[in-house]
Amino acid sequence: MTGQPLSRVFADLHIHIGSTSRGEAVKISGSRDLTFSRIAHEAAHRKGIGLLGIIDCHSPGVQADIADCLETGEMAEIDGGGIRYQDTTILLGSEIEVKEPGRGAAHYLAFLPTFALMRDFTTWMSRHMRNVQLSSQRIYVPTRELQREVRARGGLFIPAHVFTPHKSLYGSCTDYMSEVLDPELVDAVELGLSADSTMAGLIPELDGLPFVTNSDAHSLSKIGREYNELRLHEPSFRELELALKNRDGRQISANYGLNPLLGKYHRTYCLNCGSLAEEETSTERCAQCGSPKLTRGVMDRIEELGALQGRTETYVPDGRPPYVYQVPLEFVPGIGKAAMAKLLDRFGTEMNVLHDASEDEIAMAVPARAAAMIVQAREGTLALDAGGGGRYGRVTRSGNDG
Repeated sequence: MTGQPLSRVFADLHIHIGSTSRGEAVKISGSRDLTFSRIAHEAAHRKGIGLLGIIDCHSPGVQADIADCLETGEMAEIDGGGIRYQDTTILLGSEIEVKEPGRGAAHYLAFLPTFALMRDFTTWMSRHMRNVQLSSQRIYVPTRELQREVRARGGLFIPAHVFTPHKSLYGSCTDYMSEVLDPELVDAVELGLSADSTMAGLIPELDGLPFVTNSDAHSLSKIGREYNELRLHEPSFRELELALKNRDGRQISANYGLNPLLGKYHRTYCLNCGSLAEEETSTERCAQCGSPKLTRGVMDRIEELGALQGRTETYVPDGRPPYVYQVPLEFVPGIGKAAMAKLLDRFGTEMNVLHDASEDEIAMAVPARAAAMIVQAREGTLALDAGGGGRYGRVTRSGNDG
């Protein structure tokens, strides 16, 4: 690989499987259209995602589907780790829940380089998990033991959506990473849909860790709503490992994610009256109705963590890749199914529309106003309403409107 040029690869490392091809449930809240083969086809043909993390590959039912794809020759394992489908490489991952004594539950992502190692990991997990067939199940071992098992198999360990108020490292488990896991065995941190690099820069213990931005897709259309731009020799497990370590020219060159305003948990939300927190707010009671029934917002939690860890101003280390606000095409007003079909027919994939097509070229496929809004989405100038309490934010209008 030493003489091979580096190329741009788009990576989304957090995709759920809703069911197997045989109809067995995997992710209960996921679309049944999310099967292993359909995810691969969507990523390769419509999305333009070159490196795809499917994080329910520990499921025996999913493994049966993987084996079928390999046996028929539709897909093949590659030397660098992962399963190749056309121009897309699938990384074999698992999302696992751990609940330490006296703490809330947190979710973690584990990626393993080969199908054999993922099967071996399933065998180990099945001794400590009640239903290894399903997604995001609780494993009854300490987090550090889980980390050691992942590392022993040559895997990567990434805390998932670390700030969301439900089942995440900082949102529901701890104020300090080192209280529950070994920071030396953490390969990256997944920010989640309601945070960005600047927000996470309030937390000192994250300064030395790479950030990844992933979709956490529960339906085919959500694949690629957040993603990473990598510089790799090829899309593979080993190349991703080098990129996370920023070695030999491999790197994360950009994180593409939703403006945090669009995330479901950006601001603290009152479950009683439905109001979002204002700029000055108490995390104890709603300022509007006085109810204590609050879902704490990611922004508010990060500010609290920063204060606890002694930082009140955000810090972005040298070499941290830019975080680019990217509104997915399906969020853009005027881009319905018919417009999307025209765009894909002309440009091939959503990544081509978002990154390579000019406004004039886009306007040849959809109305000029819609084309202008796609470009404004690239530039971060669309007007947004904040999300909170499980409700996504939304694009309200063109940033050039009155």
